[in-house]
Amino acid sequence: MALFILRVIFIVIVASITVLLIRLGVIPPDDITLIWGSLVGMVGLAIVVISFDMAIRRKRLDIISSVYFGLIVGLFLSYVVSLGLTPLMPKDQPVESIVNLTLAAVVCYICISLLLQTRNDFRFIIPYVEFSKETKGLRPYILDTSVVIDGRIADVIDANLFDSQLVMPRFVIGELQGIADSDDRLRRSRGRRGLDVLNRLRSNPNVDLEIFDRDLPEFANQSVDLKLVTLAKHLEGKLVTNDYNLNKVARLHGVGVINLNDVANSLKPIFLPGEHIQVRLVKPGEEPGQGVGYLEDGTMVVVEGGRDHVHQQVQIAVTSVLQTSAGRMIFGRFEAGPETGTNTPSRED
Repeated sequence: MALFILRVIFIVIVASITVLLIRLGVIPPDDITLIWGSLVGMVGLAIVVISFDMAIRRKRLDIISSVYFGLIVGLFLSYVVSLGLTPLMPKDQPVESIVNLTLAAVVCYICISLLLQTRNDFRFIIPYVEFSKETKGLRPYILDTSVVIDGRIADVIDANLFDSQLVMPRFVIGELQGIADSDDRLRRSRGRRGLDVLNRLRSNPNVDLEIFDRDLPEFANQSVDLKLVTLAKHLEGKLVTNDYNLNKVARLHGVGVINLNDVANSLKPIFLPGEHIQVRLVKPGEEPGQGVGYLEDGTMVVVEGGRDHVHQQVQIAVTSVLQTSAGRMIFGRFEAGPETGTNTPSRED
Protein backbone atom coordinates (compact mmCIF):
# COMPACT_ATOMS: atom_id res chain seq x y z
CA MET A 1 0.00 0.00 0.00
CA ALA A 2 2.79 2.41 0.88
CA LEU A 3 4.50 1.68 -2.44
CA PHE A 4 1.25 2.37 -4.33
CA ILE A 5 0.84 5.73 -2.56
CA LEU A 6 4.45 6.60 -3.36
CA ARG A 7 3.90 5.92 -7.05
CA VAL A 8 0.72 8.03 -7.15
CA ILE A 9 2.52 10.94 -5.45
CA PHE A 10 5.40 10.56 -7.94
CA ILE A 11 3.00 10.81 -10.91
CA VAL A 12 1.34 13.91 -9.41
CA ILE A 13 4.69 15.61 -8.76
CA VAL A 14 5.98 14.89 -12.28
CA ALA A 15 2.69 16.10 -13.78
CA SER A 16 2.92 19.32 -11.75
CA ILE A 17 6.17 20.17 -13.56
CA THR A 18 3.92 21.32 -16.41
CA VAL A 19 2.48 24.02 -14.11
CA LEU A 20 6.02 25.10 -13.22
CA LEU A 21 6.93 25.37 -16.89
CA ILE A 22 3.86 27.58 -17.48
CA ARG A 23 4.78 29.89 -14.59
CA LEU A 24 8.36 30.18 -15.84
CA GLY A 25 7.08 31.14 -19.27
CA VAL A 26 8.56 28.13 -21.03
CA ILE A 27 5.03 27.11 -22.10
CA PRO A 28 2.68 29.90 -23.20
CA PRO A 29 -0.43 29.97 -20.96
CA ASP A 30 -2.75 30.36 -23.97
CA ASP A 31 -1.35 27.38 -25.90
CA ILE A 32 -3.80 24.67 -24.77
CA THR A 33 -2.42 22.04 -27.14
CA LEU A 34 1.14 22.47 -25.86
CA ILE A 35 -0.05 22.44 -22.25
CA TRP A 36 -1.97 19.16 -22.67
CA GLY A 37 0.88 17.68 -24.68
CA SER A 38 3.36 18.54 -21.95
CA LEU A 39 1.04 17.12 -19.28
CA VAL A 40 0.54 13.85 -21.15
CA GLY A 41 4.28 13.62 -21.82
CA MET A 42 5.17 14.11 -18.16
CA VAL A 43 2.60 11.55 -17.00
CA GLY A 44 3.87 9.12 -19.64
CA LEU A 45 7.43 9.64 -18.45
CA ALA A 46 6.35 8.89 -14.87
CA ILE A 47 4.55 5.72 -16.01
CA VAL A 48 7.63 4.55 -17.93
CA VAL A 49 9.83 5.05 -14.86
CA ILE A 50 7.35 3.16 -12.64
CA SER A 51 7.06 0.34 -15.20
CA PHE A 52 10.84 0.02 -15.33
CA ASP A 53 10.92 -0.10 -11.52
CA MET A 54 8.24 -2.82 -11.43
CA ALA A 55 10.02 -4.87 -14.11
CA ILE A 56 13.13 -5.21 -11.96
CA ARG A 57 11.67 -7.28 -9.13
CA ARG A 58 14.86 -8.49 -7.46
CA LYS A 59 16.82 -5.41 -6.47
CA ARG A 60 20.23 -6.03 -4.89
CA LEU A 61 20.80 -3.74 -1.95
CA ASP A 62 24.57 -3.98 -2.28
CA ILE A 63 24.48 -2.86 -5.93
CA ILE A 64 22.09 0.02 -5.22
CA SER A 65 24.20 1.15 -2.25
CA SER A 66 27.35 1.01 -4.38
CA VAL A 67 25.75 3.23 -7.05
CA TYR A 68 24.43 5.74 -4.51
CA PHE A 69 27.66 6.05 -2.55
CA GLY A 70 29.68 6.05 -5.76
CA LEU A 71 27.67 9.01 -7.08
CA ILE A 72 27.99 10.92 -3.79
CA VAL A 73 31.73 10.36 -3.49
CA GLY A 74 32.29 10.96 -7.21
CA LEU A 75 30.39 14.27 -7.27
CA PHE A 76 32.21 15.47 -4.17
CA LEU A 77 35.64 14.56 -5.54
CA SER A 78 34.90 16.10 -8.94
CA TYR A 79 33.79 19.32 -7.24
CA VAL A 80 37.02 19.44 -5.20
CA VAL A 81 39.16 18.74 -8.27
CA SER A 82 37.31 21.38 -10.32
CA LEU A 83 38.04 23.96 -7.61
CA GLY A 84 41.71 23.07 -7.79
CA LEU A 85 41.69 23.40 -11.58
CA THR A 86 39.86 26.75 -11.59
CA PRO A 87 43.06 28.86 -12.00
CA LEU A 88 44.04 26.72 -15.00
CA MET A 89 40.64 26.88 -16.67
CA PRO A 90 40.10 29.12 -19.72
CA LYS A 91 37.79 32.05 -19.23
CA ASP A 92 35.40 30.68 -21.83
CA GLN A 93 32.28 29.59 -19.88
CA PRO A 94 31.14 26.78 -22.27
CA VAL A 95 34.60 25.20 -22.25
CA GLU A 96 34.71 25.29 -18.45
CA SER A 97 31.28 23.66 -18.22
CA ILE A 98 32.29 20.90 -20.63
CA VAL A 99 35.50 20.19 -18.67
CA ASN A 100 33.63 20.08 -15.35
CA LEU A 101 30.94 17.80 -16.78
CA THR A 102 33.52 15.42 -18.28
CA LEU A 103 35.49 15.37 -15.04
CA ALA A 104 32.34 14.59 -13.01
CA ALA A 105 31.38 11.75 -15.38
CA VAL A 106 34.83 10.15 -15.25
CA VAL A 107 35.23 10.42 -11.46
CA CYS A 108 31.69 9.14 -10.79
CA TYR A 109 32.25 6.18 -13.11
CA ILE A 110 35.53 5.27 -11.40
CA CYS A 111 33.96 5.49 -7.93
CA ILE A 112 30.90 3.42 -8.86
CA SER A 113 33.00 0.80 -10.66
CA LEU A 114 35.37 0.51 -7.71
CA LEU A 115 32.55 0.04 -5.21
CA LEU A 116 30.72 -2.48 -7.42
CA GLN A 117 33.84 -4.62 -7.73
CA THR A 118 34.60 -4.50 -4.00
CA ARG A 119 31.08 -4.45 -2.58
CA ASN A 120 31.70 -7.70 -0.67
CA ASP A 121 34.77 -6.30 1.06
CA PHE A 122 33.70 -2.91 2.36
CA ARG A 123 31.44 -1.55 5.06
CA PHE A 124 30.07 1.96 5.40
CA ILE A 125 29.95 2.84 9.07
CA ILE A 126 28.14 5.92 10.33
CA PRO A 127 27.70 6.59 14.08
CA TYR A 128 24.96 4.23 15.34
CA VAL A 129 24.30 2.98 11.77
CA GLU A 130 26.17 0.28 9.90
CA PHE A 131 25.52 -0.52 6.22
CA SER A 132 26.87 -3.94 5.35
CA LYS A 133 26.08 -6.68 2.88
CA GLU A 134 23.65 -9.15 4.42
CA THR A 135 24.30 -12.78 3.55
CA LYS A 136 22.45 -15.90 4.58
CA GLY A 137 24.14 -17.96 7.27
CA LEU A 138 27.42 -17.29 8.99
CA ARG A 139 30.05 -18.23 6.40
CA PRO A 140 29.72 -18.55 2.62
CA TYR A 141 30.26 -21.90 0.91
CA ILE A 142 32.67 -21.95 -2.04
CA LEU A 143 31.88 -24.65 -4.60
CA ASP A 144 34.61 -26.46 -6.50
CA THR A 145 34.47 -28.23 -9.86
CA SER A 146 34.10 -31.78 -8.54
CA VAL A 147 31.11 -31.06 -6.33
CA VAL A 148 29.22 -29.33 -9.16
CA ILE A 149 29.92 -32.17 -11.61
CA ASP A 150 28.86 -34.69 -8.95
CA GLY A 151 25.40 -33.08 -8.82
CA ARG A 152 24.41 -34.10 -5.30
CA ILE A 153 24.94 -30.54 -4.05
CA ALA A 154 21.64 -29.52 -5.67
CA ASP A 155 19.75 -32.25 -3.79
CA VAL A 156 21.47 -31.35 -0.53
CA ILE A 157 20.46 -27.71 -0.96
CA ASP A 158 16.88 -28.71 -1.83
CA ALA A 159 16.81 -30.56 1.50
CA ASN A 160 17.61 -27.23 3.25
CA LEU A 161 20.83 -28.55 4.80
CA PHE A 162 22.81 -25.50 3.63
CA ASP A 163 21.48 -22.06 4.54
CA SER A 164 24.56 -19.97 3.75
CA GLN A 165 25.40 -18.11 0.57
CA LEU A 166 26.92 -20.20 -2.23
CA VAL A 167 29.88 -18.71 -4.09
CA MET A 168 30.82 -19.97 -7.55
CA PRO A 169 34.19 -18.60 -8.72
CA ARG A 170 34.45 -17.50 -12.34
CA PHE A 171 37.59 -19.59 -12.87
CA VAL A 172 35.68 -22.74 -11.82
CA ILE A 173 33.01 -21.95 -14.42
CA GLY A 174 35.80 -21.56 -16.97
CA GLU A 175 37.15 -24.97 -15.99
CA LEU A 176 33.67 -26.48 -16.37
CA GLN A 177 33.35 -24.94 -19.83
CA GLY A 178 36.73 -26.39 -20.77
CA ILE A 179 35.61 -29.85 -19.65
CA ALA A 180 32.30 -29.47 -21.50
CA ASP A 181 34.20 -28.61 -24.71
CA SER A 182 36.57 -31.56 -24.37
CA ASP A 183 37.07 -34.00 -27.24
CA ASP A 184 36.61 -36.91 -24.84
CA ARG A 185 32.94 -37.93 -24.75
CA LEU A 186 32.95 -38.87 -21.05
CA ARG A 187 34.62 -35.61 -19.97
CA ARG A 188 32.28 -33.65 -22.21
CA SER A 189 29.19 -35.23 -20.63
CA ARG A 190 30.56 -34.60 -17.14
CA GLY A 191 31.22 -30.94 -17.94
CA ARG A 192 27.74 -30.47 -19.37
CA ARG A 193 26.19 -32.10 -16.33
CA GLY A 194 28.11 -29.65 -14.12
CA LEU A 195 26.80 -26.71 -16.14
CA ASP A 196 23.26 -28.09 -15.87
CA VAL A 197 23.60 -28.37 -12.08
CA LEU A 198 24.90 -24.81 -11.93
CA ASN A 199 21.92 -23.57 -13.97
CA ARG A 200 19.61 -25.48 -11.64
CA LEU A 201 21.10 -23.72 -8.64
CA ARG A 202 20.98 -20.35 -10.39
CA SER A 203 17.28 -20.72 -11.25
CA ASN A 204 16.30 -21.78 -7.71
CA PRO A 205 14.76 -18.70 -6.02
CA ASN A 206 15.62 -20.09 -2.57
CA VAL A 207 19.35 -20.31 -3.33
CA ASP A 208 21.62 -17.32 -2.76
CA LEU A 209 24.22 -18.03 -5.45
CA GLU A 210 26.86 -15.45 -6.29
CA ILE A 211 29.30 -15.62 -9.19
CA PHE A 212 32.67 -14.35 -7.92
CA ASP A 213 34.32 -12.80 -10.97
CA ARG A 214 37.09 -10.78 -9.34
CA ASP A 215 40.72 -11.64 -10.00
CA LEU A 216 42.55 -11.31 -6.70
CA PRO A 217 46.27 -10.49 -6.78
CA GLU A 218 46.91 -13.69 -4.77
CA PHE A 219 45.60 -15.76 -7.71
CA ALA A 220 48.69 -15.04 -9.82
CA ASN A 221 50.47 -18.21 -11.02
CA GLN A 222 48.30 -20.48 -8.84
CA SER A 223 46.46 -23.67 -9.74
CA VAL A 224 42.67 -23.92 -9.49
CA ASP A 225 42.87 -25.78 -6.17
CA LEU A 226 45.11 -23.14 -4.58
CA LYS A 227 42.87 -20.39 -5.97
CA LEU A 228 39.90 -22.04 -4.23
CA VAL A 229 41.80 -22.22 -0.95
CA THR A 230 42.90 -18.59 -1.28
CA LEU A 231 39.35 -17.47 -2.08
CA ALA A 232 37.95 -19.37 0.90
CA LYS A 233 40.46 -17.64 3.18
CA HIS A 234 39.67 -14.26 1.57
CA LEU A 235 35.91 -14.65 2.07
CA GLU A 236 36.33 -16.45 5.42
CA GLY A 237 34.17 -19.26 4.05
CA LYS A 238 34.21 -23.03 3.68
CA LEU A 239 35.03 -25.19 0.69
CA VAL A 240 32.45 -27.71 -0.54
CA THR A 241 34.22 -30.48 -2.43
CA ASN A 242 34.47 -34.17 -3.26
CA ASP A 243 38.18 -33.93 -4.09
CA TYR A 244 40.24 -35.88 -1.55
CA ASN A 245 43.48 -34.02 -2.32
CA LEU A 246 41.81 -30.59 -2.20
CA ASN A 247 40.31 -31.61 1.13
CA LYS A 248 43.78 -32.28 2.55
CA VAL A 249 45.32 -29.11 1.08
CA ALA A 250 42.53 -26.91 2.43
CA ARG A 251 42.79 -28.35 5.92
CA LEU A 252 46.56 -27.84 5.77
CA HIS A 253 45.92 -24.12 5.15
CA GLY A 254 43.39 -23.93 7.98
CA VAL A 255 40.35 -23.64 5.68
CA GLY A 256 37.10 -25.35 6.67
CA VAL A 257 35.95 -28.09 4.29
CA ILE A 258 32.62 -29.83 3.74
CA ASN A 259 33.22 -33.13 1.93
CA LEU A 260 29.97 -34.42 0.43
CA ASN A 261 31.34 -37.95 0.53
CA ASP A 262 31.69 -37.65 4.31
CA VAL A 263 28.16 -36.21 4.50
CA ALA A 264 26.78 -39.11 2.45
CA ASN A 265 28.66 -41.68 4.54
CA SER A 266 27.37 -40.18 7.77
CA LEU A 267 23.79 -40.63 6.51
CA LYS A 268 24.21 -44.31 5.64
CA PRO A 269 22.72 -46.85 8.08
CA ILE A 270 25.09 -48.14 10.74
CA PHE A 271 25.61 -51.90 10.89
CA LEU A 272 27.07 -53.42 14.04
CA PRO A 273 29.14 -56.62 14.25
CA GLY A 274 26.84 -59.59 14.67
CA GLU A 275 23.93 -57.88 12.93
CA HIS A 276 22.20 -59.82 10.11
CA ILE A 277 21.51 -58.28 6.70
CA GLN A 278 20.52 -59.60 3.30
CA VAL A 279 22.40 -58.72 0.14
CA ARG A 280 22.59 -59.96 -3.43
CA LEU A 281 26.07 -61.07 -4.43
CA VAL A 282 27.06 -59.87 -7.91
CA LYS A 283 30.67 -61.03 -8.37
CA PRO A 284 33.48 -63.04 -6.76
CA GLY A 285 35.85 -61.27 -4.41
CA GLU A 286 39.61 -60.87 -4.66
CA GLU A 287 40.34 -63.43 -1.96
CA PRO A 288 39.47 -67.13 -2.27
CA GLY A 289 35.91 -67.89 -1.22
CA GLN A 290 34.79 -64.25 -1.13
CA GLY A 291 31.70 -62.84 -2.77
CA VAL A 292 30.91 -59.17 -3.31
CA GLY A 293 27.56 -57.41 -3.26
CA TYR A 294 26.23 -53.86 -2.93
CA LEU A 295 23.51 -52.28 -0.86
CA GLU A 296 21.06 -49.82 -2.42
CA ASP A 297 23.14 -46.85 -1.28
CA GLY A 298 26.23 -48.25 -3.05
CA THR A 299 27.95 -49.65 0.05
CA MET A 300 30.21 -52.58 -0.87
CA VAL A 301 29.66 -55.80 1.08
CA VAL A 302 32.44 -58.42 1.13
CA VAL A 303 31.15 -61.85 2.19
CA GLU A 304 33.40 -64.65 3.38
CA GLY A 305 32.23 -67.95 1.94
CA GLY A 306 29.98 -66.26 -0.59
CA ARG A 307 31.81 -67.12 -3.83
CA ASP A 308 29.56 -70.14 -4.44
CA HIS A 309 26.43 -67.98 -4.07
CA VAL A 310 27.13 -65.27 -6.66
CA HIS A 311 23.91 -63.93 -8.27
CA GLN A 312 21.94 -65.07 -5.23
CA GLN A 313 20.28 -63.20 -2.38
CA VAL A 314 21.99 -64.35 0.80
CA GLN A 315 21.91 -63.60 4.50
CA ILE A 316 25.14 -62.60 6.19
CA ALA A 317 26.34 -61.78 9.67
CA VAL A 318 28.32 -58.52 9.84
CA THR A 319 31.83 -59.03 11.20
CA SER A 320 33.33 -55.52 10.74
CA VAL A 321 32.77 -52.15 9.06
CA LEU A 322 35.53 -50.10 7.41
CA GLN A 323 34.82 -46.36 7.19
CA THR A 324 36.95 -44.04 5.03
CA SER A 325 36.49 -40.70 3.27
CA ALA A 326 36.20 -42.61 0.02
CA GLY A 327 33.26 -44.68 1.28
CA ARG A 328 32.18 -47.50 3.56
CA MET A 329 32.82 -51.24 3.28
CA ILE A 330 31.03 -53.99 5.20
CA PHE A 331 32.61 -57.36 5.88
CA GLY A 332 30.55 -60.36 6.83
CA ARG A 333 30.30 -64.13 6.69
CA PHE A 334 27.79 -66.18 4.82
CA GLU A 335 24.92 -67.75 6.76
CA ALA A 336 22.59 -70.31 5.21
CA GLY A 337 19.10 -68.93 4.74
CA PRO A 338 16.21 -68.82 2.25
CA GLU A 339 16.51 -66.59 -0.80
CA THR A 340 14.16 -63.65 -0.80
CA GLY A 341 14.15 -63.02 -4.53
CA THR A 342 14.59 -59.27 -4.13
CA ASN A 343 17.43 -56.81 -4.33
CA THR A 344 16.28 -54.81 -1.30
CA PRO A 345 18.48 -55.37 1.77
CA SER A 346 16.73 -55.78 5.09
CA ARG A 347 17.80 -55.57 8.70
CA GLU A 348 16.76 -57.77 11.54
CA ASP A 349 16.47 -56.41 15.06
